Amino acid sequence: MKSILFLEPVFKQMIWGGRQLADQFGYEIPGGNTGECWAVSAHPNGDCVVREGAYQGKTLSQLWKEEPGLFGNSDLDRFPLLVKIIDAKDDLSIQVHPDDAYAGENENGSLGKTECWYILDCPEGASLVVGHNAGSRQELQEMIEQERWGELIREIPVKKGDFIQINPGTVHAIKGGLMILETQQNSDITYRVYDYGRLTDGKPRQLHVKQSIDVITVPAPSAADSVKSALALPENTLNELISCDYYTVWKLDVAGVMSFEQTHPFLIMSVIEGEGSVDGRRICKGDHFILPQSYGTAELRGEMTLIASSVR
Repeated sequence: MKSILFLEPVFKQMIWGGRQLADQFGYEIPGGNTGECWAVSAHPNGDCVVREGAYQGKTLSQLWKEEPGLFGNSDLDRFPLLVKIIDAKDDLSIQVHPDDAYAGENENGSLGKTECWYILDCPEGASLVVGHNAGSRQELQEMIEQERWGELIREIPVKKGDFIQINPGTVHAIKGGLMILETQQNSDITYRVYDYGRLTDGKPRQLHVKQSIDVITVPAPSAADSVKSALALPENTLNELISCDYYTVWKLDVAGVMSFEQTHPFLIMSVIEGEGSVDGRRICKGDHFILPQSYGTAELRGEMTLIASSVR
């Protein structure tokens, strides 16, 4: 039987997390403020384990080193992507991520973080923080130091099924009530600009104002054009949502049967709605797996929606 890498998620408790990862996806979460499911990750802060098959018990980072043929014999020094589901019961901090050059120089050789979001669920009238209104870096610094957040940040409306790319240097924040599937570079570097004065163990969480001012893109590009609806797309095909230097992301709405050839170095697949099968193996909402490079033709059956990703 062809090898499929089914992965066990890693869960992260966050001050802003909730219970939707259990209520909507059926995961066994560690507590009532679980904010993140690291569904496909080889990062040291959350390395997913293969749950079954020939590679059962091995971590994704182990397989990347020991079985490079599964991933197209890449010359990259680490598995390049990280896929999360985020449950924001409350607002996340206003934050920004560095690019590869800044992170490599200032964060012990880490990658930067380019990421994109698919809105799994959100309340009526939901919004995201994306971008800022400062016209120069000096004005940016003044607005941050004077805590003029209402003037500084931009909010954009979003709805279920929207998709948005977040490039390094973009001021952003996920607002309370949203659930998001995030595809990103394999990085855990976040610079907090503002955290609403929240306390953890009686102390404010660390801010990174200097680093934020260093890396925020000034002026900010318009965010309006970067949000697109991914709801009404053709069924039984790989619909490309974004292709950039770090990843390509697709959405699949399976209705009945679809087949496709796996021609990428690897293909990450996350079931976000419904249930069905992949080459006879049952899959359902909340499953995450990787089709290796040499997989060949994959057959999906059922009524389900998946988000897929790979590298060029």
